[in-house]
Amino acid sequence: MDIGAPIRDLGRVDSAALADAIVALDEAVWREEEIRQKKYEDVHYNTESVILIFCDHDDWPDIELSKGAGWERLSHLAVPLMHDLIGRFYPKGGTIIRAMAAKLKAGKLITPHTDHHVSFRRSHRIHVPITTNNKVRFMIEGRPHRLQVGNAYEINNQKRHSVLNSGDEDRITFIFDYVPGPRTDS
Repeated sequence: MDIGAPIRDLGRVDSAALADAIVALDEAVWREEEIRQKKYEDVHYNTESVILIFCDHDDWPDIELSKGAGWERLSHLAVPLMHDLIGRFYPKGGTIIRAMAAKLKAGKLITPHTDHHVSFRRSHRIHVPITTNNKVRFMIEGRPHRLQVGNAYEINNQKRHSVLNSGDEDRITFIFDYVPGPRTDS
């Protein structure tokens, strides 16, 4: 969603328990579902994901939500965090259409892109950093932004953005997309 700025700092969030659960996941779990990598392979080929909720947006606004393998593992911690952020910053009555832990492997890149589908233009994209390192560069419109563990951020996904992880450690972020109100417009 175009929020009028590249990024919005939502401040502190109690993400420690979710972070601990995500970091403790077995490496094989990250490769169980590759829907995000296949659907957006031109951008996310260097990533791995643990999907909680995903939407088939091909028939927007009539979308089909599905729970991924990450739902059973993480929803008990992720849902309260998402509802807390929604309650503090967004109008109630909407729908979470995507939720996942996303990993950018050490030494890899998410290429510059803009999220074009209408579902991305209508949804607030929230990032909650789980792990990071000093060599991660989150770029929006060519300017670097440092996302801190323990905070939450809304990303303007209508601006050109990319992520470079030049570090020796993976970068993990919990991401969710929230569509406020009824999904009736195109």
